[in-house]
Amino acid sequence: MELILKQDVQNLGFKDDVVSVKPGYGRNFLIPQGFAALATPSAKKVLAENLKQRAHKEAKIVADAKALAETLKALEIKLSAKAGGEKLFGSITNIDIAEALEKSGNAIDRKFITSGIVKRTGKYTASIRLHRDVIVELPYEIVAEK
Repeated sequence: MELILKQDVQNLGFKDDVVSVKPGYGRNFLIPQGFAALATPSAKKVLAENLKQRAHKEAKIVADAKALAETLKALEIKLSAKAGGEKLFGSITNIDIAEALEKSGNAIDRKFITSGIVKRTGKYTASIRLHRDVIVELPYEIVAEK
């Protein structure tokens, strides 16, 4: 079953992608939730025209995302957490990284940050998706509170 995605779906594709899925997944989940529409020949023509018109706007968005990526690479983020030795009391997640980025003046939604759950002090990297073509690796450090 071919569908056109109306919005980004994790582990499937991005908005305006034509994807092939199993019929049950498309009919019972994607279409009723409003995540996708059937990829009929007329819908594909409309999509092609929309993509063609949006191409030069997309170039500006990608340029802005690359500029933001350069500013993020220059940041040094240190997160402090209560710890006993090297082991943290609790954990550091993408929510904590999003809050630290917001304090530095770069508001990024937490769903675009992939870091995993960290339970020890040390240096780590988080992957931030700014655009479908622009993914930046952000180094950060976790230190124990004093």
